[in-house]
Amino acid sequence: MGRRHRTKFIFVTGGVVSSLGKGIVGASVGALLENRGLKVSLTKVDPYLNVDPGTMSPFQHGEVFVTDDGAETDLDIGHYERYTSARLTRANSFSTGQVYDTVLSKERRGDYLGGTVQVIPHVTDQIKQNIYASSEGADVGIIEIGGTVGDIESLPFLEAIRQIQYDLGEENVLYLHLTLVPYIGAAHELKTKPTQHSVKELRQIGIQPHILVCRADRPLPEELKHKIGLFCNVKAECVVDACDVDNIYKVPLYLHNQGLDQLIVDHLNIWTRNPDLLEWKQIEDALDHPRTTCKVAIVGKYTDVIDSYKSINESLVHSGIANRAKIEVEYVDATEINSDNVAEALDAFDGVIVPGGFGNRGTEGKIEAIRHLRESKKPFLGICLGMQLAAVEFARNALGLSNAHSVELNPNTEYPIIHLMEEQKDVEELGGTMRLGAYPCTITSGSKAMEAYKKEQISERHRHRYEFNNDFRDGFREKGMVFSGMSPDETLVEMIELQDHPWFVGCQFHPELKSSPMEPHPLFRDFVRASIEARKDEHGR
Repeated sequence: MGRRHRTKFIFVTGGVVSSLGKGIVGASVGALLENRGLKVSLTKVDPYLNVDPGTMSPFQHGEVFVTDDGAETDLDIGHYERYTSARLTRANSFSTGQVYDTVLSKERRGDYLGGTVQVIPHVTDQIKQNIYASSEGADVGIIEIGGTVGDIESLPFLEAIRQIQYDLGEENVLYLHLTLVPYIGAAHELKTKPTQHSVKELRQIGIQPHILVCRADRPLPEELKHKIGLFCNVKAECVVDACDVDNIYKVPLYLHNQGLDQLIVDHLNIWTRNPDLLEWKQIEDALDHPRTTCKVAIVGKYTDVIDSYKSINESLVHSGIANRAKIEVEYVDATEINSDNVAEALDAFDGVIVPGGFGNRGTEGKIEAIRHLRESKKPFLGICLGMQLAAVEFARNALGLSNAHSVELNPNTEYPIIHLMEEQKDVEELGGTMRLGAYPCTITSGSKAMEAYKKEQISERHRHRYEFNNDFRDGFREKGMVFSGMSPDETLVEMIELQDHPWFVGCQFHPELKSSPMEPHPLFRDFVRASIEARKDEHGR
């Protein structure tokens, strides 16, 4: 397979343990190269057999990040979009399941002309085709290989990226390997042996890393970098320190100060301008010098796995930057909230978010929380299911429809405030029943939504099955509910808010999926601003 385009590739692998931060490193590399004037594309390759994370439990996988074209992807795609201007598609996230599905479909069609279908070359060729397609038109394609080197399931991907250097030439491929250098307290030493073994695993399958990025809880001494370089066959200057920092948005500058982006462009023989990192420096300054604090509660049911709400948490950080505020986030378990303890659970916070989710568990606690927030005039942002439950709560307690509910949660409810979309009623396959991806929305003038967006037409990303039941619109309006965002044909309710409340907004879409530190999402930004103002009004400060 010869070289097909001018894109150069950076392959990010991880060793020793998982969860070292390959996604953050890959995103940071993308940010640094983009700030040198290069067009980048970023792709996540996952070794699991699931087709995508869409049906995976948030307890196992964290959140599902949705792209404009409706792909349900790994949360690292969210990091890529937050750190760069790249807008990614379903081509930028693929799994072993997708690769094997494609290969087997080709075999059934006879594409392999009756030949024996094997991992090499058929599976590895398909992986390479996916990688090339995901990076089409970019100057540099950054490809993160999920999992840890040594895992049996990642071997076909490692073999494929080994072949890509053979296909394209060494000047067009760079291998960046992220490892852990643990500090052993009893010995008062940083230990390099895990990194050595990890690189040995890579070299045994024919991949020699060009750059090692070493995670540690403290800076690496120069002599340790030389030792790692010697034992791993890497130049000492290509052993990059990735010391823990207190905020992930400081990583690009930290890696730049280690010279990482210069090492990359030198190896790939790319001429670029000097990086313009002013925005990243301003972000770091805002993080280090907040003028106030804002305490926000997220009332959900996945509170033990905060990656389930990763994009929401990051959107709050972005809004803190915009408002020069330190955001203190706490996760409140919705299953433990009831009418007796709701005030005690939530009154200490400046604002509260009720996020999306699926299933019945914790919904009554969320509804009780929303009632308290509505009545106590505390800033509230409801997202997806959070908006739907705000509508249910309003129907029960403002309209007097005590048995109101969502058909998703109570199929026999007397008052189906939320019901299944008409076009989804005949769809049975769980992964195929969602309204996914970007859809347009028209904003109502004079609303909080218009204050935030400052434009009439917007586009936001969705991931849901059920919609507001239009039979109840008139009753809601009579009691003061504003439908502040509608589909252009006015058939679907996209946003609701209350007239007589400082800031009570619900949205059917997921605004957290389009927020970045450079451009905080308008709804999160204004929610945080309203929360800060509400605390000032309450406490006089």
